[in-house]
Formats: sequence, structure tokens, C-alpha cells
Amino acid sequence: MDDARILALARSVIRKEYRNLRRVERSLDRSFAAAMRLLMRCTGKVVVTGMGKSGIIGRKIAATLASTGTPATFLHPGDAVHGDLGMVSRNDVVIAVTNSGETDEIIRILPSISRIGARVVSLTESRSSSAGRLSDVVIATGEITEADPFGLIPSSSTTCALVLGDAIAFTLLTLKGFQKNDFAFFHPAGNLGRRLMLRVGDVMQTGEKIPRVPERCSLEEAVAEINRKNLGFTLVIGRSGGLKGIVTDGDLRRFIAAGGTVAGSRVEACLTRKPLTISEDRLAVQAIRLMEKHEITALVILDGRKRPKGIVHLHDLLGKKEFGIEI
Repeated sequence: MDDARILALARSVIRKEYRNLRRVERSLDRSFAAAMRLLMRCTGKVVVTGMGKSGIIGRKIAATLASTGTPATFLHPGDAVHGDLGMVSRNDVVIAVTNSGETDEIIRILPSISRIGARVVSLTESRSSSAGRLSDVVIATGEITEADPFGLIPSSSTTCALVLGDAIAFTLLTLKGFQKNDFAFFHPAGNLGRRLMLRVGDVMQTGEKIPRVPERCSLEEAVAEINRKNLGFTLVIGRSGGLKGIVTDGDLRRFIAAGGTVAGSRVEACLTRKPLTISEDRLAVQAIRLMEKHEITALVILDGRKRPKGIVHLHDLLGKKEFGIEI
């Protein structure tokens, strides 16, 4: 079999699934909006159920809902009839995923769910199906043609259910005002979570790692401290412990270019008196943006008495690739 034949077969599958998705998109009506209102008013959790391949899709829908601020779990219908139905409460909304609407295991549990008092939303082909008749709201997809050569293997139907699940989750997300920081809260170990939740205080250098000299020192002493700490700058500290300013490599180059000499000069001759500072509670990505905006490589963190508490260098953040920080 040549490459052209192989690619033609693959494209045929994709086209079939795409056509079904387009039909589902066109079929969306007020029932979808009614389902969204039901889910918005839900004071309990969302319970997603489905059998076989639809169950696999149901697990993914539940996971997406949970990760975007809607408490959700998956209930296997086979386990439900053997006691797990106890996880459903009257304040819940159950989403039943069943392409045909005639899945025995689903049909068996829907009356019990209604008796509990939970509301039911079905993702199924027809409102007149058994599942449709047992539901409060039906998101009807219309007849779906599977993409395999026999029209039997769950493919287009599971793709459509998956996409509808995303549509439900992301519509809810928008209606609830869910933001990137909220997503990070639910994903503290993910790249986005680490990038959005990491704060300046998590990466700042403190104590002896901070380059510092007293305000009455010589410029030579300041240069020596810059070289010792190898960060390209030193803080200049007043007699009361407050920050008087900063001396950077760039300050030194400009001082010398203007005819100044290091030997015999005091540190005040090369001092930037109002360096940029940042709170330790600010996000690390905000520190990066501030450095980029002002074309600098370090920021000072002050305590409540305006004394240096720490410093954060661009290198500290570049070394945090594992936190998802990229510049």
C-alpha cells in the first residue's frame, strides 16, 4: 500500500469526524443554555457518568470541570448500582454521557438519581431516547455517523461528546469569571501553576548573599564587593540600616567614561539613589516584566522599615525553568 492510499484513509476518518462535529455545532440550541443555567445554580458537585468509551470521555469531562473551578467527579454506572450511587446528593447535577441513550447501565441508575433529587443532563443523540426521557435537560447531538469503515466503533460519537464536554466546562469557566490565577491555584505542580504562583520571596537571595557596603565607604570597596558577590551591583546601606542606593557595573562604566576615577573616590560619586524595588509578595513573572521594562537585571526587596531584606537577580529567575518561567 502506497503513502497516498494510507494518507487518504487517515484523512477520510478526520473528515468524517469533522462533519459530525459541524452538525453538533449547528444543533446546539436553548437546551445547552438551560444546561448551563442548571450547572451555574448547582450548589453541590457535578457527577459525570458513562459506560465503556463514553465512560472514558466522562472521566475526562469530570477532570476538566474540576480543574476549572467546578467540583466534579466520575461515577461508573456499574458501580453505582452496587452502592456508589450514595455519592450523589440532592444538590448535585449528573451529566450522563450515552450516545444511543439506551445504555442499560445508565438507564438503570437515572430513576434512582431523580429520586435522590439530583438533576440530570444527558449528552445523547435524541431527546426521545430512554435517557432523554429520564433527564431534566437533554443536549441532543442528533444522529452521529461513526468514522470507522463499518460505522460501528465509537469514534465520531466520543469525539463529539469530548468536545461538548469542553464546551460545557469552558462556557462555565467564562460565566463564573474563572481566571488564569484560579487555574494556577488548582494546578500548583503544573508549569502554569508554578509560573503564576511563584513569588519573589520564593527566589530572593538574603543574608550574606546580598552585596552591600556602608554609605561612607570608598568606591574601591564597592567595586571589591561587586566582584566578591559577582552579581554586577552592590547595595549601599545608610547608618540606620536603610537603603541609600545602589552601585552597578553600568554606573561604574558611565562614571569612568565621564572622566571619573575609582581610586580616591567615595561611593556617593557613583550612586543611583532610587533603585527599583519590589515586594516579596509580588509574582516572579511581575519581577521579570519590571526588569525587562527598565532594562535592568536586579531588584531590591525592602522590609516594613525600608531596609533591604533581599535581592532578586535575573539569574535567579532564569535558573527557575522548572517553575515554568521563560523570558
